[in-house]
Amino acid sequence: MSRIGKAPISLPSGVSVDMKGSTVTIKGPKGTLEQEFHPDMMIDLDDGVLTVQRPSDSRDHRSLHGLTRALLNNMVVGVSDGYVRILRIEGVGYRAAMDGKKLELNVGYSHPIYFEPEKDMSFEVDDRGKTIRVFGIDKQMVGEIAAQIRKTRPPEPYKGKGVRYDGEYVRRKAGKAGKV
Repeated sequence: MSRIGKAPISLPSGVSVDMKGSTVTIKGPKGTLEQEFHPDMMIDLDDGVLTVQRPSDSRDHRSLHGLTRALLNNMVVGVSDGYVRILRIEGVGYRAAMDGKKLELNVGYSHPIYFEPEKDMSFEVDDRGKTIRVFGIDKQMVGEIAAQIRKTRPPEPYKGKGVRYDGEYVRRKAGKAGKV
């Protein structure tokens, strides 16, 4: 049996679940998330605890069991606590700033690059313009936007300049050897 799939999800206070067929809507203090799941997966709500059960031990049902539970848990955590992804900018002249609600990046191009926040998302930049925080309730969307920001100027291995995730290790290379 799936170890992840059989773990129950306890709902924090202020979070409500509404199920209509295979569509689950979760409302919390930070917002509302809705997702449709595979109709074979049985999602039960008893006394503030969500459980996921599968109809058989077939390979497809086993894989869907853990996936469904993980997605439900991400939705519950998102509407109650939210998610944050931190990016760091390295390099002389590279910086980020807020332009209203939009994020403005200056990372070595002739023009600034702008990012509009999606629904239920926001950006935050520190005073020096070297740290970006991406906030949101949808874990998948927060990761996707952070990946798009990093993709504007990925860290290069010679000087380490670029946009990187917080805690990301960039393997450095030696430059040219030069004349001996």
